Amino acid sequence: MRIVVAIPWRATPDRIRAHIDTTERYIDLLPDADIVNVDAPGEPFSLAAARNAGVQLAEERGADVVVIGDADTLPELRPLNAAVAGAFADGLVHLPFTEYRSLRDLGSVQYRAGIPLDACDHLVVEGACSGVYVTMPATWWAHGGQDERFRGWGGEDAAWWCAHTALLGVEPVRHHGRVYSLTHEPAVKEGVHYTTNFALVHRYHLAQNDSAAMRALVVEQRARHVCRDEERTDRCA
Repeated sequence: MRIVVAIPWRATPDRIRAHIDTTERYIDLLPDADIVNVDAPGEPFSLAAARNAGVQLAEERGADVVVIGDADTLPELRPLNAAVAGAFADGLVHLPFTEYRSLRDLGSVQYRAGIPLDACDHLVVEGACSGVYVTMPATWWAHGGQDERFRGWGGEDAAWWCAHTALLGVEPVRHHGRVYSLTHEPAVKEGVHYTTNFALVHRYHLAQNDSAAMRALVVEQRARHVCRDEERTDRCA
């Protein structure tokens, strides 16, 4: 099985150490995988667009499965392997965790000092549905990928969850285990992009029990994506 690990990444000084640690983690856990950094044009940085770019690159490289891993998030081996096998078998997106732990400053220092991840100081983030996704490329596109209208921080993961559930008929599959996010400066959670993002999330929540409405929403966002790529901005306003 060919696996590509796609890490959304646009370098900022405070995140470089976490990115190095994350890359080294994947080299250790998946030594035969191709590990690539991915970004997408535009300001501010869009996790959704970078994740889509990672899946596209994985597809071009002939990957059977792509692991889309945030540049600060460390998975565990057993649930990661289970997610890879599951994603290849059933055509759904798999998450290799049931618990998301934020290591914050102290836990990150402990990890770098050699303390096992599961013993590091942490805060559990309830309801997290982001950080590491495992999917076949065709599965990702079958429910629209992630909406690239999300810019800056927040919302793309919740919208994606709604789309997966509505269009593939079930929620993404979780595997018992944990992921651990390393410390860095937090993203700005205010301003026009933040407000716009959560207005867009609201539209996804309204469509989550209506597959036709969700399909129309996904078609809308993909059409705008195509327009942007072809620089036909006059048709995408």
